[in-house]
Amino acid sequence: MTDTSRGTEGDVFGGAARASQYIEEDTLQRPPQPEAAGDEPGEPETLEADTSPDSPLVSVPSWSSFASVAELPLPADSTSVLFGGAAAALTATDSGKATTGFRGAMARMGFPVKPGPEEVEARRVESVRLAAETVVRQATWTRAVSVLVNNPKGGTGKTPTAVILAGVLASIRGGSTAVLEVSDDPGALGYRAEGNPKLGLGELVRDIDQVKTAGRLHGYTAPQTSFADVIASTGRRERLTGDAVVSVCKVIDEFYGIRVMDSGNVTTSSAFQGAVSVADVLVIPVMNAGDSVLEAIQLLEELRAAGGQPKRLADTAIAIRLTDGRPENQAVTDEVARLLHEAGVTSLHEVPYDAHIAERQQITLSKLAPATRDAFAAAAAAVVTSLKNSVSTEH
Repeated sequence: MTDTSRGTEGDVFGGAARASQYIEEDTLQRPPQPEAAGDEPGEPETLEADTSPDSPLVSVPSWSSFASVAELPLPADSTSVLFGGAAAALTATDSGKATTGFRGAMARMGFPVKPGPEEVEARRVESVRLAAETVVRQATWTRAVSVLVNNPKGGTGKTPTAVILAGVLASIRGGSTAVLEVSDDPGALGYRAEGNPKLGLGELVRDIDQVKTAGRLHGYTAPQTSFADVIASTGRRERLTGDAVVSVCKVIDEFYGIRVMDSGNVTTSSAFQGAVSVADVLVIPVMNAGDSVLEAIQLLEELRAAGGQPKRLADTAIAIRLTDGRPENQAVTDEVARLLHEAGVTSLHEVPYDAHIAERQQITLSKLAPATRDAFAAAAAAVVTSLKNSVSTEH
């Protein structure tokens, strides 16, 4: 990224109040419902998008000045709502009869009482979650696939994102998901994951030529309650090289269907370059801060400049925006979404503040707030959809 471009984007954050001029998209299409006899075919109805802070699917500014927004080639089963995405998971819930509370009691007595707003919203959230889980569960590939989690800016949530994303994938698909540390030096993965294994990444790199079975490989992992397996450093180790990353990934892919890589902050390192060479999808965690998004944009520029596989990762990148509890500025939030869109990010998924993540301790999937799990389920659905598209185009 040139100094000029950095200056321009810095000014954007300095005067972020201009973002308030943009208009929020407040509707999402839902799939057509069965039509009654005699009805004329028409446009599908619309369902108002939930914009509450706890919702995993939120609307973002519609940047109508960019023609590419309407032409964004999102898949039909995308769960992303960034830049007018289709969000097929957002289906209308049959109004039917109430089943909870006083309304539910009246309905059970035979009165034609419809559900109240809270029950309608609960049904909607449930339908979104089930749709996302269905996308994740039913995705298949003809080889092992890989997700690379990176943002060169430290403190953006790379490790929590890797642990939780892998945990959601594993819990929905029934395992067969490995989380691998690919940073040059020992990172935080071993600290944020459950368990205290005796053997880890350093020992696996040392013994890699002897690992021929799933049982042997399992000895270097930290099994999680989510059914994911973490391979991280258990202490000091030699600096990781690109060749070591490729060798370890080759063995992991023999025994796991999905590999999620938690990377470091140095994108010019040998280890990171090795991870890029064996990745299928790039996931970028960001915060609502200028340095966080600018570093992410620089990463995308560097990958595109490299061409080939790195460029393809940049062109299909998915962003996950986390919240650390500090005061949020809506103008900055809008600017982050706009800048990521201009940088070519295909989808952005919002994760609400979660005290369990903020504790900076071991992450247990079941301890996350329901809204957090739902947000990561939606992000996981976008990831597997991208994986299906990328792997299916290989020859």
